[in-house]
Amino acid sequence: MGIDQCQGLFLEARPKTSSINYFLTKELSVSDTTTSNTTIKMYSTTWCGDCRMAKRWFDSHSIAYEDINIEEDEQAAEFVVKVNGGKRTVPTIIFPDGSILVEPSARELAAKFA
Repeated sequence: MGIDQCQGLFLEARPKTSSINYFLTKELSVSDTTTSNTTIKMYSTTWCGDCRMAKRWFDSHSIAYEDINIEEDEQAAEFVVKVNGGKRTVPTIIFPDGSILVEPSARELAAKFA
């Protein structure tokens, strides 16, 4: 388990079987992530299969989210790179509670809402 620093926030890596998961040990603010406190933000690309799966999962469970295409938003792309230790890994999903899932499986998404 490693600790990384991103924009003055400390991230605790929590290894999972199929994806990288991060939980922010400090609550995110609007200026840190360009997110509101009530909206799920999904950073994605159009070509990403995992992004399409996560969108289908949210849609099928009637869970609202904001989709941010990092190919069209340079600031969003920079944020994803910072959160993921220099990698443009998508989907990167930011939840209102400050937790982050990166490349989650359907099972991991379901567990988040259990």
